[in-house]
Amino acid sequence: MATSSADFSDTMPAGTKAPAFALPDVTSGTTLSLAELAGPKGTLIVFLCGHCPYVVHVRELLKSLSEEYSTKGISTVGVSSNDAVAYPADAPDKLREMALSSGFAFPVLYDESQDVARAYTAVCTPDFFLFDADHALAYRGRLDASSPKNGQPLTGDDLRKALEAVASGLPVSEPWPPALGCSIKWKA
Repeated sequence: MATSSADFSDTMPAGTKAPAFALPDVTSGTTLSLAELAGPKGTLIVFLCGHCPYVVHVRELLKSLSEEYSTKGISTVGVSSNDAVAYPADAPDKLREMALSSGFAFPVLYDESQDVARAYTAVCTPDFFLFDADHALAYRGRLDASSPKNGQPLTGDDLRKALEAVASGLPVSEPWPPALGCSIKWKA
């Protein structure tokens, strides 16, 4: 089911400090914290999963953007919060396969309790949260206007503009275009 973050009133406002977390990395098994993963200029946190067609649609571009902006001081962190019992394709072993086959150079963390998704007010996959050097929310929204079926080109324009601003120490103008994707699969 596709959803938009604009459908939810309880969203994280601009300037909100990134909630701290420590979660296991699906590729290494090591528990990593936000403090360890934060980039010197900013941190992009992407709520994603293994099975969502919207995430599949953007994986290659996400990989290239994360590599490009890591050289500009912005780190990327993937977080999966889906109920792995109801959605086995989102279990840590399957997420590991996805991260490795996608060639992600960034960690993909598993939020089994779903507490991190709740703290960030994440609602869909993918849902992009970009924080500046001070860990303040600078952008929350979509990659671009493209979706798996709408025929729009996959450019990354919306997120790229935000990444460029944060890398330059500048604010990202609002309003931000809402994320669009599959709803997070909450536990019963």
